[in-house]
Amino acid sequence: MSAYDGKITAMRDNGSSTDIVVRVDGADMASDIKNKNIHDVSLRLTDTRTISQEQRKKIYATLKDISLYTGYTPEEAKEVMKYYYIQQTGNDYFSLSDCSILTAKEFINQLIDFCLKNGVITSEALSTRTDDIDTYLYQCIRRRKCAICGKDGELHHWDAIGMGHDRRTYDDSSNRKICLCRVHHTIAHQKGRQAFERDYHVYGIIVKEQ
Repeated sequence: MSAYDGKITAMRDNGSSTDIVVRVDGADMASDIKNKNIHDVSLRLTDTRTISQEQRKKIYATLKDISLYTGYTPEEAKEVMKYYYIQQTGNDYFSLSDCSILTAKEFINQLIDFCLKNGVITSEALSTRTDDIDTYLYQCIRRRKCAICGKDGELHHWDAIGMGHDRRTYDDSSNRKICLCRVHHTIAHQKGRQAFERDYHVYGIIVKEQ
C-alpha cells in the first residue's frame, strides 16, 4: 500500500458527502492509480492549528497544582510531565508555545489523569480544565473519582437498569455510566438526569471494559 502527503486545494460540501481535490507534488501517483486500477482511498486529515491561549491557561494552571503536590517548581513539573507524556505516547518533544492543538489536548488529558490517579488537589474542578469531556468522564470512571469534585466515587447508572432486573446478573455494558461521589450520586438521583446534566455539564458514557 502506497502513502502520499498532499494538500486540499478545493472542497464542496454536498450535505451527506464531500467532494475534495487533493494536490500531491513530486509523486507518480497517477500511474499508480491507473496501473493498479485503484478506486478506493483512505484519507487522514491533519489539524495544523496550534495550541490555543485557553489550552495554555489550562495546562499552566494544572502544572501549578501538580508542582504544589509534588514539591517540584512549576518549571520542573512542566518538564517532568512533558517527558512522561512523551514516554506514554511516543511523540516527539514539544513546546507549549507552538505545539499542535491536538498535542495540547492530549497533554491536558495526561495532566488530568495524573491528578485523578494521585489525588492532586486542584484550584478548580478538573471538569473545567478538560479539553476533551468524553475522555475526562472515562478517566473518572477508570480512576473511580467523582466527575464533579474529584473525590473518591462510585458508578452511577445514567441509564436506569429498571425494575425487574437482577443487578447481580444484568449485563449493563450498553448502559451509560458516570462516576460520582456519594454526595453527587445522591444529588443526581434527586435532580434527575436532564437537570443534573444541565447544572453540572457532565453526562453518562458507555464503557465496555472497566
